[in-house]
Amino acid sequence: MDLHPYWRKQTPETPLFPDIEWNKPEQRAQAGRLGIIGGNKLGFVGAGDAYMLSLSAGAGEVRVLLPDVLKKTVPSSITEVVFGATTPSGSLGRDALGDMKAVAEWSTGVLLIGDAGRNSETAIVYEDFVREYSGQLTITRDAIDLLRSNPELIAERPNTLLVMSFAQLQKLFQSVYYPKMLTFSMQLAQVVEALHKFTITYPATLMVFHQNNLIVAHNGIVTTTPWENPMAVWKGSVATQAATYLLWSQTKPLEAVTASLAV
Repeated sequence: MDLHPYWRKQTPETPLFPDIEWNKPEQRAQAGRLGIIGGNKLGFVGAGDAYMLSLSAGAGEVRVLLPDVLKKTVPSSITEVVFGATTPSGSLGRDALGDMKAVAEWSTGVLLIGDAGRNSETAIVYEDFVREYSGQLTITRDAIDLLRSNPELIAERPNTLLVMSFAQLQKLFQSVYYPKMLTFSMQLAQVVEALHKFTITYPATLMVFHQNNLIVAHNGIVTTTPWENPMAVWKGSVATQAATYLLWSQTKPLEAVTASLAV
């Protein structure tokens, strides 16, 4: 008897949801539009890499929003770029909210890729954006940290994928006063069970790296995929691939995100 009927295991040889890959639109016009928001004056590599990767992963069109302080440094290979108002410290400022909304209205889905900086004004504009945008949203890297002061905003938001480090997952559990304590020494099965229960309570889809596996959880169902490259998580490429797959499979977040790991 299966002790964990909610836990499904994917391997490179046996993808769980091959239909998602087979149904990838062949024509770019039907493959959705991804809006990528992030960057600060010290770094936009995450946004730049995400732009290239999402196009190669199958996004129909991609548009990037960066702080306007980066106008002279963005390479010409990023052709679809919008620049928003910047704080004195060089990250997106409050006046960039209109630009963020415009990118979101154009998009099928939005990726908050990080490199966001630690500015309190940027945190406010990110919070305002997440509160007002109701479409498909993927959040990763330090964009999650920027929204940490209002954890319910992301945990209770439908159409949301959080691609997190284990430490970020711990903080999320603590900050919404979820009764389960997470520790780095936990066995994979214990973390799977915790995410199973958490995602029954909260509508967000979670992805986290633990014990050489990428765990995806949504609506009480959990998948695990063996994963040897944690740097792909920290650099944002895992979140980018997942956000791209969500463009054409928005009603099946667990399946789309899991399928994006089998490529």
